This record gives sequence, structure tokens and C-alpha cells, in this order.
Amino acid sequence: MRLGIRLLFAFFLINGLAAFFVLRVFMAEIKPSVRKVTEDTLVETAYLLAAQASDDLAYGKLGSDSSNSRFAQQVQAAFQQPLRVWIWDTRKAALDLRVTVTNAQGRVLFDSAGQDVGADYARWRNVALTLRGEYGARTSREVATDEATSVMYVSAPVLRDGAIVGVLTVSKPANAVQSIIDSSESKMLRGGVLFLLLSAAVGFAITWWLVVQVRKLRSYAQQVQGPTLQEAQGSRITRAPKTPEVPDVPGELGDLAQAMDSMRRRLEGRDYIEGYVRALTHELKSPVAAIRGAGELLQDELPAADRAMFAQQVVDQSLRLQNLIDQLMQLSQLEQRSALATASQHTSLRACAEQAIAQLQATAAQKGIPLLLQGNDSQGAWDAALVTLAISNLLANALDFSPAHSQIVLTLAPQRLSVQDSGPGVPASLLPRLGERFFTTPRPNGERSGSGLGLSIVQRIMLLHGGRLQFANTQPGLRASLDFSAQD
Repeated sequence: MRLGIRLLFAFFLINGLAAFFVLRVFMAEIKPSVRKVTEDTLVETAYLLAAQASDDLAYGKLGSDSSNSRFAQQVQAAFQQPLRVWIWDTRKAALDLRVTVTNAQGRVLFDSAGQDVGADYARWRNVALTLRGEYGARTSREVATDEATSVMYVSAPVLRDGAIVGVLTVSKPANAVQSIIDSSESKMLRGGVLFLLLSAAVGFAITWWLVVQVRKLRSYAQQVQGPTLQEAQGSRITRAPKTPEVPDVPGELGDLAQAMDSMRRRLEGRDYIEGYVRALTHELKSPVAAIRGAGELLQDELPAADRAMFAQQVVDQSLRLQNLIDQLMQLSQLEQRSALATASQHTSLRACAEQAIAQLQATAAQKGIPLLLQGNDSQGAWDAALVTLAISNLLANALDFSPAHSQIVLTLAPQRLSVQDSGPGVPASLLPRLGERFFTTPRPNGERSGSGLGLSIVQRIMLLHGGRLQFANTQPGLRASLDFSAQD
């Protein structure tokens, strides 16, 4: 399961559980809260009406005929008055209260509903408690199995000179406030759903943002997994390596990105040194062994001719070591560069070729190989010294493989230079490997040629210029081309 899905699932789980319990608590509190408020209102109403009924009850005006009772007439008039009231979003069209008055024995003297006049209410808990001077209230169901038929009764004592002369009871059916409860629950549910949707949107946004930042780090980590020196031996690099930019991520993720960059630099340095040490150790074995063998033989008594031969071998192998070290230092310096330090906008390709020819003219003359330069000049934003070094290495490689008294032709073209020799060429299967570090092919006489670093230097120079080093067999010979126009 992906990180983003896991985070989103965890967020929804935690948020959903929290919303469930919060909504459950609120939903459970709505009905009791509404009933508490209703009871509080009924208590105040009962006590106010009890005070109004005191005189009529004391003078016996409340009874089977309440026409002489001003209190009874006012209460009945209130119930008969039309009512059109909006309480927030709930419409109220009639009074839901019922008012009853009993005497000190619990006998009903007045009933606003006109139903229970003369009934004995002394058996009801609310009336009995009030007659004893206690708070009397009860909730009873008209249908025992239906909670919706519940009615709340609140009683207040009717006092006369400090004595309880009767009980006034105010009742209200539960279904009268059920619409308020239902409306509140509906609003709560809608608010809960909206809260969940908003939370989901916020959770998705936060998760997406976090995943994007993590993906930046992952992409950076994948970019810095470039081939090490050892891995690069088996493949030809055709693009200049670019150091990936450290992703701009905030907070602890930014610290992690910086730590990854620091680790990358340390690992690159370690891989670079480790690879070169291994390759250099391998290359040093042959000349060191030859020098050691020749030195051991020179310690014995030898004929003059043999002594001269072994002494020359020591010199040749020492020169080979010196050349290897020089080329390795050049390549190392080039590989530490990620871009050209200085480059002239008007570097002449012909001038660089002429300078390279001048450097190798003596070697070519010893082998009787003329170096010919043809074609039209071109100019570009190149490093003249590096371009000259690249052409020199191509010429030196061509001289190593060209037979005596053949010729080497340098051809100029727009943004391009090629070096054509007349040697045996290279097997087609090995062409892709030309330019790898320490890779060499046998000379025409069967001897091992060079250190395998010359073409690697050329390869690196072209990468720094955004160009390509290309090889092609021409039968006879091999054509090596420097293409400075390859910028894709």
C-alpha cells in the first residue's frame, strides 16, 4: 500500500472515530437538554399561575362551575386566542399546555382541557409531593409502550397565608417539543456530515502535499543513484553527469534532503576514489612487474647487450607509468568539473587542430605518417585548451594503430572534426566500449596499446562541451569524430 493511501486511511479512521463519538455525545445530549429547558419553563409557569389562582381557590370560585372565577376565564381565553408564532424555524399555532387546579385533598377543581374536573389526583406523585411541601414533577406515558406519548407534569403549591390550599399543575406533551429535537438532530447531522467532508478535503490536501514532498525526495534519491566508476566500466556514458538540485522542501523534510545531499557527496567521493584505486592497481601491475623483473636481472652479471635491453625495459616501463599517472591526473581533474570554467565564443576548430598536429608532428614523422588537415573552419564557445587536448589524444590513438607510411586525415566540418586512420579498425562489438576507462584493444603487432585513458579524456571533454565522441569503422581504418552540435 502506498504511503499516501496509508496516511489518508489513517487520517480518515482517526477523524471518523472522533466525529462519531463527538456526534454521538451531542445527539445523546440534545433530548435531555431540551427537556431540562422545558421543565424549567414549566416550573416558572406553574408558580406564576399558582399565584394567580390563589384568591379564586381560597374563596371557592373554582369548582364544577368556574364562571365566577376570573382565573379560569383568563386561562380559557388564552387557550382560545389564535396563535401564529415562528420560534426560529418552527411554527407554533396553539398552546400545548394543560392547566389543572386541585384542592388540598387532591380533587380536581379546574381543568383547562375540561376532562378531569372532579377526578382524584392525590394518587399522582407530582400532586402528592407538592401537598407535602416538596417539589412535585413526573413524566408519564399515555401509552405505556410509546415514548412519543410521554407527558411532563410540573406542580406548584397554591398558597394562602402561607398554607397550601391546593396544587396547580402544568403539563406539556413530549411530542410538542419533538419537532425542536428533530430539527436540532437534523442540523447536528448535517453539520457532522459537512465536518467530515471538510475534514476529508483537508486530510486529502495535507496528504497530497506530504506525498508530493516525499516524491521530491524520492526523485532526488533516484537521480543521485548515478553509475559509480566501477559500474560505468560496463557502459558508455553519452551525457555529461549533472548534479541534481536539492529539493526545496520545508521543515524536517528539508533537513532530510540536506542530509541526503551531504551523504551523496561523501558517497560520490568514496566511490570515485575506490574505483580509481582498483583500476590504477590493475594497470600498475604489469609495468611494476616488468621493472622488478628487469631490476632483479640487472643485479646479476649479464652480457652488455642483455644489460642494455633490460635497462631500456626499465626506462620504457617507467615512461609507461609516467604517462599513466599524467593521463589519470588529467582525467581526474576533468571528472571533477561539472561545467566549463572558461570558454571563448570564438574558438577556432582549425587552430586547435593545427596546434594538436604540431605537438605530434615529430612522432608521426618517425613513423613516416603524414598528418593532413582539410575542410572548412568553424568557431564556437569552446575551451581551446581542452579541444586541443581532445584532438591530440585522437591523433595519438590513430598513430598507435596506423601502419608505417600510411596517412591520417583530419577533416573539418561545421561544428565537427573527424580523425581518419588506416589501421585495422575495431571489431563492431567493441565499438560501444571505446571511451571507457582503461579499456584498450590490441595493436596491429599484438602488443597492448596505451593505458586506455586517452579516449576517456576525449569522452569527458566532449561531455563538458555538450557534444559527442563517435566511432565508425571505414574498412580500412577507424574514424573518430568530435561532434559539438549534439546538444539534445
